[in-house]
Amino acid sequence: MNAISIVGEATLRRLVPLDLAAIDQVEAAFASLATEAVAMPPILRLDLPQHHGEVDVKTAYLPRFDSFAIKVSPGFFDNPALGLPSLNGLMLVLSAKTGLTEAVLLDNGYLTAVRTAAAGAVAARWLARSNASRVAVIGAGEQARLQLQALAIVRSINAATVWARSQPAAEAFALNVRDTLGIQCDVAHDVHGALAAADIAITTTPSREPLVHAADLHAGLHITAMGSDAEHKNEIAPAALAAARYICDRLSQTRVLGEWHHAIESGVVAHDAAFAELGEVIAGKMPGRTSANDVTICDLTGTGAQDTAIAALALERVRAAGAGTTFCNE
Repeated sequence: MNAISIVGEATLRRLVPLDLAAIDQVEAAFASLATEAVAMPPILRLDLPQHHGEVDVKTAYLPRFDSFAIKVSPGFFDNPALGLPSLNGLMLVLSAKTGLTEAVLLDNGYLTAVRTAAAGAVAARWLARSNASRVAVIGAGEQARLQLQALAIVRSINAATVWARSQPAAEAFALNVRDTLGIQCDVAHDVHGALAAADIAITTTPSREPLVHAADLHAGLHITAMGSDAEHKNEIAPAALAAARYICDRLSQTRVLGEWHHAIESGVVAHDAAFAELGEVIAGKMPGRTSANDVTICDLTGTGAQDTAIAALALERVRAAGAGTTFCNE
């Protein structure tokens, strides 16, 4: 008899908050990519253009965990007009020893949001200056808010600036940051103005055209670029990438769908050029920031390793709390 835990979003939100433990769990996943025999196939992507929809499937096996996750992540961007959320999805957690299903995490994308924000914090913890305190946020959606929340756990942030295409959205974001995080947050009129005084910048948009250019860079800046998780998305201009110290989550992915993909297409770098992955920096195998004046850019496209890590943390807490509904598959 195989017992399967079925867990809903509300329970997962209660048991797996965006906290230091989540950040540490995702950092461990990055380290695994550089130090262990991780099995992580390419992302499976299904596009449904007639419905303005896409579905990504990510998975990975990490030897440090007894379980692995298979995540199904749909995004249907006409849904708000129907009164439905754009993003949803679930994670299946299976035993790495037997392949039996251990849990169905009906998180509606919540765990993905947490692990994505945690990854941004990991990037800043390893690549931003230790005294970084001023942040520029490009974009004003949920992930922008979560990225700033996670960053504030690993750096002492005292000021933020936000830019978004929608001025009302940027103003609402700034108000929310002041009220919930206690961080002074102002609205910038353009991207260059937002980055001008920043120690750390976070780009969180689905932009198809570069927003950050070489002229926006200045000594000591760190940029976490997490919006470009598909071939058509592009937040950082190739010239800006060429002018900075480039690090990514998985080079094989960023060559295909990250910011680096556009640098390759533009001819700025060769397709087979090698650069450090974040896990290699964490493991001490490759350098990250080497001086206070370095400009660093971390290109995050999201990995199946992160999904397995956050799912493993969720399953551990579900079991400890005796939460969810148990289904016996006889």
